[in-house]
Amino acid sequence: MLKTMESAENYLETILILKTRNGSVRSIDIAHELDFSKPSVSVAMKRLREKEYITVEDGGLIEFTEKGRKLAERIYERHVLLTKALVSLGVDPETAAEDACRVEHYISQETFDKIKEHFNDHIK
Repeated sequence: MLKTMESAENYLETILILKTRNGSVRSIDIAHELDFSKPSVSVAMKRLREKEYITVEDGGLIEFTEKGRKLAERIYERHVLLTKALVSLGVDPETAAEDACRVEHYISQETFDKIKEHFNDHIK
């Protein structure tokens, strides 16, 4: 179950990033961004629709539900802050981003809030 949720969160975060960058997102965009096969992405989008995180509009455009957007924004915030925090500790930026991607799914909200509180005073 945890791996399934991590995967869903990664897809939602990718959709958010692509929507911000490009203005719209389709499954093929996600496949290219993540270097995944189109069938794998299609299965994942079906699961996200079933869980009511996204809708797929005419022309294959992917839109967030309110629930999906909130989760994507929460995961993205964690990713950005954890990456910055690790870099500020001297971790190589690429390694920091990879580690942040793993950690963002598993730390508690309490722990994240404390990291955020601490590092917001120390990093920009």
